[in-house]
Amino acid sequence: MKPNTHPKSHDVVFHDISCDFKFLTRSTMTSKETVKWEDGKEYPVIKVETSSQSHPFFTGKHKIMDAGGRVDKFRKRYAK
Repeated sequence: MKPNTHPKSHDVVFHDISCDFKFLTRSTMTSKETVKWEDGKEYPVIKVETSSQSHPFFTGKHKIMDAGGRVDKFRKRYAK
């Protein structure tokens, strides 16, 4: 493998500001802000507005639009 082709990754805390949820993972993103994690170490913190704890798809509050009427309308319009 060629040296210096991949970006450097490091441990980062992502903080979902909408529900105050934090998780530690590896990322290439950096930040000047830091936060003390449960293990006692300080990590850069990246603030995000949506995560798996607040996104409607993952929380079960996702609403599926009824597409049946549109499909029937399309079929009637282009039926031969």
